[in-house]
Amino acid sequence: MSEVQVIAEIGCNHKGDMEIAKELIRVAAVTCGAHVAKFQKRHNRELLTAEEYDRAHPVPANAYGDTYGEHREFLELSVEQHRELQAECDKYGIIYSTSVWDVTSAREIASLNPKLIKIPSATNLHFELQEYLCKHYDGEIHVSTGMTTKEEIDRIVEFYEQHGRAKDLVLYACTSGYPVEFKDVCLLEINALQKRYGNRVKMIGFSGHHLGIATDVAAMTAGVLGEQLYGGTFGYIERHFTLDRTWKGTDHSASLEPDGLRRLCRDVKNVRQTLQAKSEDVLDVEKVQRDKLKWQPRDGEVVALEGATA
Repeated sequence: MSEVQVIAEIGCNHKGDMEIAKELIRVAAVTCGAHVAKFQKRHNRELLTAEEYDRAHPVPANAYGDTYGEHREFLELSVEQHRELQAECDKYGIIYSTSVWDVTSAREIASLNPKLIKIPSATNLHFELQEYLCKHYDGEIHVSTGMTTKEEIDRIVEFYEQHGRAKDLVLYACTSGYPVEFKDVCLLEINALQKRYGNRVKMIGFSGHHLGIATDVAAMTAGVLGEQLYGGTFGYIERHFTLDRTWKGTDHSASLEPDGLRRLCRDVKNVRQTLQAKSEDVLDVEKVQRDKLKWQPRDGEVVALEGATA
């Protein structure tokens, strides 16, 4: 039985502070039992136009600089710092990963050779970025499909097939919003991806930006049952993670705090074990109860079926 991996999306919730970033890793790994700690990497002068860089942050209360560019630079960590975070992940037995938003960031993070690199929904049509990874990185490439049309997802999958990397591709069902209302989560998109691409890509995942954790268990259930109906292994659940949802920043309000992530990891692990048919008619756990409680016809008694004639 395959285990569903939980990704703690730390992103920029470290507030530009390496000690907070390391604490998020430690808590995700030790307290919560997550499998992956994921950050973000941007080269802001490459990613943003001059106008976008110099524009004011749209939500001043969340800004760490006078302009959006200054805000993003404040939160940015160097590749050397990411290398240090990767070592911290190794120390606590959790997989290190990062989302990359541009070619420079892809080049820098690929040099660390992590197990997986993520392409966020915002840049999943940035094919120059993805081509670099296809040619220079051998690990899993995870791609979110939020705010993306079906035709665009077709193009993404075909791109990886053309580059011989589709079997390293993990596609995520996702609704891009912070936070997302329950009516907009649309969990059956997991099954739609399995049905259309399950035999073409490595795996399907779910990236959630909703509140609470019940939806994640439902996502895992839909994905595992979808394996039986449509094919396409379901392997990952990703949630934003913070130490305090009231902290300054864009993503904290749509993130789980430590107790929420801990319970999510617990519930996903436990419920995953329930999603199977009985391996035999009477399980070992039932045999003692059967011997003690099960009514059986006495020797020589004939059990008549309703409507039967002599």
